[in-house]
Parts: sequence; structure tokens; C-alpha cells
Amino acid sequence: MNKAREARKTIDQALERLSDELNNGKSDTMQAFLAMLAKFHRYSFGNIMLIHSQRPDSTRVAGYRAWQKLGRQVRKGEKGITIIAPMMVKRDSEPGMDSEKVLRFSAASVFDLSQTDGDELPAPTAINGTPGNHARRLRRFVRSLGIELRVERTLGGPLGISTGGSILLKRGLSDAQYFAVLVHELAHEMLHHGENAQRGDKATRELEAEATAHAVCTAIGLDSATASSDYIHSYGGDAELLATVLERVQKTAACILDAVLIPVDEHAEADAA
Repeated sequence: MNKAREARKTIDQALERLSDELNNGKSDTMQAFLAMLAKFHRYSFGNIMLIHSQRPDSTRVAGYRAWQKLGRQVRKGEKGITIIAPMMVKRDSEPGMDSEKVLRFSAASVFDLSQTDGDELPAPTAINGTPGNHARRLRRFVRSLGIELRVERTLGGPLGISTGGSILLKRGLSDAQYFAVLVHELAHEMLHHGENAQRGDKATRELEAEATAHAVCTAIGLDSATASSDYIHSYGGDAELLATVLERVQKTAACILDAVLIPVDEHAEADAA
């Protein structure tokens, strides 16, 4: 069995374990996967699964030559983490015609920071449990999608509501609550409203929204584990359905994180919310 096939088998086995745990009322592995997603949001769902399965304590991964460009060297004897990488290859064509390039996937190896020696890397910016300017960027992103954002005195129970084209948040939330609830409702807007929405059942919708919020909050240093655990703990479903859910969560969280993690001119526009 080649490495790419072994990698796919590892993903399938990890999903089966995760599905079994959720069906037995456990959510620890799911929480750990979402924490990994927060660290590696630009990796595909499958590769996040592979990194988590092979080296769950990873903090930053890169290929052998990429580490060298950063002034670090992978130590001799270190075992790489297998991921699946896309590559373009030429496919034979008819005589007299140019060869066609097609997308294929092959196994590649990356290494964690702890497997290397060399120059110190810049430390990530700590936000000390508050969203800071990330909330400003999030609001700007919401509005860039054409979604209206309003704060209401009361919502009759919920902290936030997604209506399809608008998000309502309850007045008086703490900064951390505001950020987490806004990401949750934004995930509903992105996943469950519009022409291409896949609504599914309520349990699946809430898992997707809260798992997205958990990953985004974790990535910027906010702790939303308690609230997320309530949704995740109650979720059941087979491994195939879970794979679809987690892939949607990864893509949505990555899109939001790209908007809130990249510094912009914080004074570029008035921010009324």
C-alpha cells in the first residue's frame, strides 16, 4: 500500500473513532480536532486529520526545505508527518496534441517545529482572552458579505439570531461573548442560508455553527470550550456524515480566520456596531 492510500486509510480510521466517541457521548477528540483546525486552518480537513492522528501535539508544521528557508533544520532521524499534497502531472494525449495537465494527489512529508533546530521564530501575538481588533475585522467581514448586523435589547432568549441576510445580537454581551456569538451566527449565514445552503437537521446545523465558532475563537485565544462541548457532546452521526460536516466547518472557519487574522487599516472605515 502506498503512502497516499495509507494516509486515506488513516483519515477513515480517525473518522470512525471520532464518530464512535460522539455516539457514546464523548467529545474530547472532537475538541482536540477543532483545536488543531484552529492552528492549521489553511490545511484541508483531511490533512488536519492526518496531522492530528500522527502528531497531536504539533504547533507549526512545514516541509523540509521550507524549514531551511526559515533558518531551521529538521533533526536527523526525525519521522515526517504524512499529508496528501496536490500536484499537476502530464497525461498522455493523442499524437500531435499537447499533453494535458491533470490534478493528482500524492503523499508528502511535513515536520513539526519541535522536530527542528535553528533560528527562533517570531512569537505569535497574544490577545489575553479578549478579541480586540479581531472583532472589528469580523464586523467588517460580515458587512462585506452584505449581511446586516444589529444589536437588540432583547431577543426573547437567544444571544444571537441568523435570519438569512441579517444577524441580530443581544445587547450587553461581554466582548468575548459578542465575538463567539457573532461567529456562530455568521457560520449559519454562510452555511445554512442562500441558494447553495445545505440545511440538514437542526442538530447538524448547530454542530457546524458552534464547531466553526469554537475553532475561530481558539485560533485567536478565546476559550469557548464549555459552550461548544454542549453542542458537540449531543451530536451523533455516522463517519461519512461527520466527514462532510467537518469539511464544511474547516472551509468556513478558514474563510473567517483569513478575514480576522490578517491585519488591515483599523481606521479605514467607521465602525458603528
